[in-house]
Amino acid sequence: MKPIKVGLLGIGTVGSGTFNVLKRNQEEIKRRAGRGIEIAMVADLNVERARELTGGECDVVNDANLIINNPDIEIVIELIGGYGIAKDLVLKAIAAGKHVVTANKALLATHGTEIFKAAQDKGVMVAFEAAVAGGIPIIKALREGLTANQIQWVAGIINGTTNFILSEMRDKGLDFGTVLKEAQRLGYAEADPTFDIEGVDAAHKATILASIAFGVPVQFDKAHVEGITKLQAVDIKYAEQLGYRIKLLGITKRTPKGIELRVHPTLIPAKRLIANVEGAMNAVLVQGDAVGATLYYGKGAGSEPTASAVIADLVDITRLATADPGHRVPHLAFQPDAMSDTPILPMAEITTSYYLRMNVSDQPGVLADVTRILAEHSISIDAMLQKEPGEGETRADIIMLTHQTQEKNVQAAIAKIEGLPTVMGSITKIRLEELS
Repeated sequence: MKPIKVGLLGIGTVGSGTFNVLKRNQEEIKRRAGRGIEIAMVADLNVERARELTGGECDVVNDANLIINNPDIEIVIELIGGYGIAKDLVLKAIAAGKHVVTANKALLATHGTEIFKAAQDKGVMVAFEAAVAGGIPIIKALREGLTANQIQWVAGIINGTTNFILSEMRDKGLDFGTVLKEAQRLGYAEADPTFDIEGVDAAHKATILASIAFGVPVQFDKAHVEGITKLQAVDIKYAEQLGYRIKLLGITKRTPKGIELRVHPTLIPAKRLIANVEGAMNAVLVQGDAVGATLYYGKGAGSEPTASAVIADLVDITRLATADPGHRVPHLAFQPDAMSDTPILPMAEITTSYYLRMNVSDQPGVLADVTRILAEHSISIDAMLQKEPGEGETRADIIMLTHQTQEKNVQAAIAKIEGLPTVMGSITKIRLEELS
């Protein structure tokens, strides 16, 4: 059987990794796929560099439309990124009857509903394992391996840049700005790290995971997104003293009222495996009703780890290309006509526990005032840490961990506590998840 011909749009870090891994492991991949997989064309604006990377082993062009319009190309790999030209090219490829493999989480999180509908109508596949957690096969695990389960929640460290920064802040006691500069120097953070450090990248991925876990349309615009830019080294230290570590988590949960979809810094018990994921590594924890908790760990970015996921998608498509579209694995795990309209909950309605740090006057009655206000808002205290003032100091930090309560209760209580004359400045609030 002739090899299936593939067109590659963009041969940057992941594209070059895909080309190299496919070439290096071609015999093994052929044995698994049932036929050869060959990158026959590459489109990149830097034609000279692309020719150098491919060694003259395929046609190189500077116009992606030449790949889309080539009748011999059956699969198009989109590795351009972004929302603009990438969306146009993916939709054109689908319209031309070609299957698509993409690592573009931003595109799918914002326009996935339109793209999957177009693919369904045309009878082609859109595969996107590389869009979430790099080389970790979390999409396949959720979509296929855990299909017997009612997924209860998913929580993941799904951005390596922020995990590296938080690991360094904890290990070395440094502030955020200092560690960010080091992350940029080492190549873990981009020159403009906004999408990473503000939580947007993780929210794109969490949006996709929520859709596959619960069978709802992709709804990035309804995700709650907080980054790590406001985290202070002192809070990481206090969390450690209380037996917790702080990670930027993407969390999605099924609740009786709707689905939670949120990204924010989170305290996790230090004894949890996911709390011990350090550096630029990723990990995703999935709770199913039948299987219980399962953890997926590995490299969430990089040339060849992400290429591993891209090629796994190529193999899947090669195996299923001739199958009746109705018998393929659905894009978002659930049959298109069985998708749910379960609402995404507003942040005020979510329920979790909280870490609260406040700087207060060292005088009698302060703690009584604070606990009274918390009680008025149905918030009970689980643990407390009080830092004694140093010699000559008149203020001290009080740190409280609450039992589970609604976000709106905490927000209202904080507003009242901050109005006390004995409380200085703003209260630091970080959410807490036991993940048990």
